[in-house]
Amino acid sequence: MAQTLALPPEAAGTAEKKAPLRWSHPAVVALIYALVIIVAQLVIHRNPTDYVGPDNDDAMRLVEVRDFLAGQGWFDMMQYRLGLDGGTLMHWSRFIDLPIASLILVFRMFFSPEGAEAAALTVWPLMLILPLMFFMGLAGRRIAGVEGMHFSLILTAFFVLISPRFVPGSIDHDNVQLGLVALTVAMLVDESYRPRNFAIAAIALAIQLGIGAETTPFVAVACMSVACLWAWKGEAFAPAARAFALTLTIAVSAAFFSLVPPRFYSMVTCDNLSLGFYGITSAGCVGLLFSSILASRLARPWRIAVLAANGAFVFATTVALAPQCLRNPLADLDPMLVDLWLSKVTEAQPILSIARHQPDTLGAFYATGLLAMVFCAIRILRGDRAGLFATLMAMVAINWVITLVQVRGAEFANLLAIPPLALVIADLRRSYMADTRSLRSALLYAVTMLVSVPAVWAVGGALATRGFGNGLDVATPAKAEETADCASKVALAPIAGLEPGVVVSTSNMGAPLLRFTPHRALSGPYHRDQAGMLAELHIALAELQDAEALLLAAKVTLVAFCKGDPQVEALSKMKPKGLYAQLGAGHVPSYLEPIQAPAGAAVRFFRFKPQY
Repeated sequence: MAQTLALPPEAAGTAEKKAPLRWSHPAVVALIYALVIIVAQLVIHRNPTDYVGPDNDDAMRLVEVRDFLAGQGWFDMMQYRLGLDGGTLMHWSRFIDLPIASLILVFRMFFSPEGAEAAALTVWPLMLILPLMFFMGLAGRRIAGVEGMHFSLILTAFFVLISPRFVPGSIDHDNVQLGLVALTVAMLVDESYRPRNFAIAAIALAIQLGIGAETTPFVAVACMSVACLWAWKGEAFAPAARAFALTLTIAVSAAFFSLVPPRFYSMVTCDNLSLGFYGITSAGCVGLLFSSILASRLARPWRIAVLAANGAFVFATTVALAPQCLRNPLADLDPMLVDLWLSKVTEAQPILSIARHQPDTLGAFYATGLLAMVFCAIRILRGDRAGLFATLMAMVAINWVITLVQVRGAEFANLLAIPPLALVIADLRRSYMADTRSLRSALLYAVTMLVSVPAVWAVGGALATRGFGNGLDVATPAKAEETADCASKVALAPIAGLEPGVVVSTSNMGAPLLRFTPHRALSGPYHRDQAGMLAELHIALAELQDAEALLLAAKVTLVAFCKGDPQVEALSKMKPKGLYAQLGAGHVPSYLEPIQAPAGAAVRFFRFKPQY
């Protein structure tokens, strides 16, 4: 019977020497894969309706970049046209604004301002594909040799092609974070423990902290993995631990002082880099640095004790400096927003909600990550490169657990599952090639390859839940709210030329209003605009007489009403006598003056003219 054994590092090196250089070097192979994927993306998306991605965050990012190019300061992260009077302090990062703004400036030399934006927003996500492919190919080669590299690249190619993060127009920060996570993994799986690679991993982690808080749990687990490797390996790992700790201390300091304005040095926030994450990271790095210098020659039990002491120190620092960061950063949301907004956000859905409303997607979100963890656990139990697979398992597990709470973690869990799955597939292929007449080997190889692709689970889930007759039927009529044009340039044109004012609308219209008009949007789908969103919801649900007072209090000058917006539909059902429900029924109060719009337009606009 064929055995599925891991390829030892020395055997992997021999295999690489035998392979032709052009097919064994990750940079060369990654370039080929990336070019094919880029061409495919351009063909698939050759006729876009808009050069900005469909996500609200894409439009808001463009607004932020435009403000930056128009002269808003590097440290000034206020979105002055969002929320109540005075604006909203955003939690996003100039680390993403800068390269996009730079691309726009370059393309302005050749195109109109709008053409320059379109070119930059097309190029930016596509240019991120190559580094992602290279990092994933490098991780695969370091784990499983040349075969592992190719399987890692194949799985990553499928990942990129089905992900919305690498299509033209996608300029939110998730694509950059995915690339940095891949770089971190590629460096941490170096079993020769070269200090340079661990220093590079530290820089990648610091940049992740500077970009956003989404990957903070991953950063924490990566740091703990390095610390545990030091405690287990001791002196052999000490140079790598020192390089990692020192570099991360310097890099996170550079990120903190380059992103946080001096007036906010003492502020602790849990949704971006602030004193909280900076202090916690620095405490852990200093502890690891001194431990690796002073305690590496101690016996393993003593090193584990030192590690425990360092952990206690980091936990004490967290409790003293940022205890609020030990819980969900959205825990302080008003219950009304949780019920009427957050619970409706697709990426914030927990597994129970997904199982209830979208059971066909469960496999795509959870299966490959679970398989990767199982395979890693088997290798650990066998004593096969336990340190490597414990590190991989921990990094997959933290994102998989996040996915149980909020499905947004699935992208990271699925990406991190690729290297261990690539190793398994490479092993199964070798078993099959050793005995090509073995049906069992062939089936194991083919089935494992298929179940390692989330898209296969998505197709299987659709077929299983909807039946083979209509599981993939794309001719199902769309709902009205899915076809209503509530946020395009054409839809918002009637108010684009008006004197700048304050618009009340559903939160999903907030970012497009900022992009296409000069007005301030009261509500946008961002937790930092909590006051603006609450004001809009209270106005929408208020009876006509009360709504007038609320509109006046919020200094609203314009009302944008789109009956096909899902939020309008939900609020109208919730409060039939509320403002949105009355407007939907055609009952316009005297204090709202209709603004002329094209016949059949989905959005109706009104000037607010208080009667008192």
